Amino acid sequence: MNHDHASLDTGPTGFWRSRYAVGLLFFGAVSAYFLLSEHRAHFLGALPFLLLLSCPLMHVFMHHGHGGHGSGHAPGDRAEMGPLKPMGSRTPTTEERS
Repeated sequence: MNHDHASLDTGPTGFWRSRYAVGLLFFGAVSAYFLLSEHRAHFLGALPFLLLLSCPLMHVFMHHGHGGHGSGHAPGDRAEMGPLKPMGSRTPTTEERS
């Protein structure tokens, strides 16, 4: 029988599909368990600060800063608002005009 084994070879597989990755994930899970069980007081003591730190981090990474992607308004919104006026100037009301 003549078999072509070259067609079965799909090339090198990625790291996350190897047995080393399974071992790394297992070792990481065991390490995380022991770290959290032995250092629970430290972790829970830092939790309020981690919550406060998450606010600016979410602002930076989720909003991508300010002004990078436009103002968030539709293109026609500025025209509907009217022309820009200097600070302090206002349009008189109908009662003031008469």
